[in-house]
Amino acid sequence: MDAAGLLALAESSLRLSIPLLCACLAGLWSERSGVIDIGLEGKLLIAAFAAASASYATGSAYWGLLAGIGASVLFALVHGFASISQRGNQIVSGVAINMLAAGLTAVIGNAWYGQGGRTPPLEGDQRFTEFFLGHSILVYVALALVPLTWWVLAKTRFGLRLRAVGEKPAAVDTAGISVVGLRYVAVIIAGVFCGIGGAFIGTALSAGFLPGMTAGKGFIALAALIFAKWRAWPALGACLLFGFLEALSIRLQGVEVPGLGEVPVQAIQALPYAMTVILLAGFVGRAIPPRAAGQPYVKER
Repeated sequence: MDAAGLLALAESSLRLSIPLLCACLAGLWSERSGVIDIGLEGKLLIAAFAAASASYATGSAYWGLLAGIGASVLFALVHGFASISQRGNQIVSGVAINMLAAGLTAVIGNAWYGQGGRTPPLEGDQRFTEFFLGHSILVYVALALVPLTWWVLAKTRFGLRLRAVGEKPAAVDTAGISVVGLRYVAVIIAGVFCGIGGAFIGTALSAGFLPGMTAGKGFIALAALIFAKWRAWPALGACLLFGFLEALSIRLQGVEVPGLGEVPVQAIQALPYAMTVILLAGFVGRAIPPRAAGQPYVKER
């Protein structure tokens, strides 16, 4: 591969890592507060649909971004209500969010546009186009979220309290701080981050919405979160790695391997997911989540 090919591969890796990074950071905020978020995939998907639909209706990608964030936050609040207020099973709630998003986007998309769930193609100002060095502004927004997340969680009183809620919620409650309030704030922030990632998928990475277009990115983001051991800067590295694997799988399609011939497309497409399993099984080691993750908090009387 020549220098131009390597540069193209690097640029593609960065673009493909952005939805993973947004979802991974969303999961980091949520799980640091003690709320497991299996519904990252569903929030990415509903945000992509809302962003593409609003961009097409208004002619502005920025209105699409706001719509994507709004839809993702709404789904995040549903998850928060089920898992925080009602103390439901957080895994079940997240799975329900994923199923609801998959069904709603297909049904509403087909009812609105009559194209099998697709939105009409986006053009011009309906998409986020090149902002700097060949990338849209959302790429730089997503990258900026990494140091912001690190700084808030590691260096501020709010971040310390939020992390304490994920470790020892009873101690936080004893100090007179609302465990429920902090967890809701974390869940809402996770919704905002997923909204940015979904809007990027629907209005920058692609020119419109397709049913199921997130293609497991929310689950790969969860794997990246575990791989990074719930830390912001390692999360960036993990997402870049998985973005590279996805970009490499795209580039390898149609390439002939000496002695084997052309590798089947299905095998190439499975590469990022297979490598995700291999990396998690062989290189993560012991990943310890926040101690109160997945445990509904019941206020002591």
